[in-house]
Amino acid sequence: MTLSGVMLAVSAFAEQTASIDLGTTRARQALSRKMQLLSGTGAGKADRLFSDRRTLAASATEDLDLAGSLVDAFGATITFARIKGIVIAAAAANINNVVIGNASSNAWATLLGATHTLTLRPGAFVAVGTGEADATGYAVTAGTGDLLKIANSAGSSSVAYDIHILGCSA
Repeated sequence: MTLSGVMLAVSAFAEQTASIDLGTTRARQALSRKMQLLSGTGAGKADRLFSDRRTLAASATEDLDLAGSLVDAFGATITFARIKGIVIAAAAANINNVVIGNASSNAWATLLGATHTLTLRPGAFVAVGTGEADATGYAVTAGTGDLLKIANSAGSSSVAYDIHILGCSA
């Protein structure tokens, strides 16, 4: 299966203004990065994609098995060997937070470490990309380092989140 048109882009722009004696001064600042990948498994390439909108019941957790239980848009099971990009976005309508990381066993630790977490408040998102020149990415080790835990932070209501993972099979 060929993967094409792969791009992960993040951009931030801000402008500060201040009044001075002779008018207004402005300071514009911007930061943007993009990663465009071709189909394959080397540097600047990816051949696997997982994308889904998911819901967790109150206080629920799930371990996304990056090496064997996720399925692509065509129903084929995906096994990632390396992750090149990941985007996770919590729904704005959530009341609770979405917590990423700290699987109790076989944690996918190459991004956050084995026990660290990242909290997404309602409407928040995170995007991580390796860069086009990176052939390694974030390694996935089937059976011992392949579980990405996603958790609902509280027992009051369900949470929804979107997830998009780009990676390689080898």
